[in-house]
Amino acid sequence: MLANIALRTVLKSSVGVFRGSGCSALTAAPRLTGGCFAIPPPVRHYARVVKKKETGPESQLSDLPPTMLKSGYAAVPLSQTTDDIVKRILSLELASHTDKLQLKREQMIAKVQRDENDFTSVEVRVAILTAKIRNFQEHLQKHNKDKSNKRRMLMDIDRRKKLLKNLRLVNYDAFEKVCEQLGITYSFPPEYYRRVTQRWLAKKALCIKVFQEVQKQKAEQRLMMQSLAPADPKAAKTASV
Repeated sequence: MLANIALRTVLKSSVGVFRGSGCSALTAAPRLTGGCFAIPPPVRHYARVVKKKETGPESQLSDLPPTMLKSGYAAVPLSQTTDDIVKRILSLELASHTDKLQLKREQMIAKVQRDENDFTSVEVRVAILTAKIRNFQEHLQKHNKDKSNKRRMLMDIDRRKKLLKNLRLVNYDAFEKVCEQLGITYSFPPEYYRRVTQRWLAKKALCIKVFQEVQKQKAEQRLMMQSLAPADPKAAKTASV
């Protein structure tokens, strides 16, 4: 009895000392383990490991210098003689992503257009779609769950495929120039592709079996006709006369 009272007084005094010293980890109530009181160990909070940012492929807008003027101000002669502050405002350093993308689109169009007034040819449409597709690809690398923009990108890829296929059949030299200037790798579509299902496989096996049986019946009829026909047609004619 006296031993229990002494143990309680010692534990109360130790908890009071810990509270006075500011140790918050040791102020928890003691737990009864194995017939004796035990104070839980202090909890250590470690800093999290810094995650390294994944560096994707280089952007298509990285080759645009920040000192270049926007597309609407490059041809204005007054913009070349203004002070540095105005030039900085009109340059790509403070431009939005839309302005940079528009300038990049104009550069790609200038590589493949037939003349200065060509804005509707197949080559120009391929260049515009290529700029849009690459912009979508850069966006989806950061936001891979954006399903709507992924769908738009796939639709643009299909449109560009059709245009390149038509251009390859009509003008092969222009097709090679467009692929070389825009950095497009054209892959030929498969000759025949279809989704393989169990129903389709069973139907195909049945069609093959029916075809083989029909060919077999035709061969038997051919042999029968040959056996019934006379050996010499001239002798058959004289016999009939």
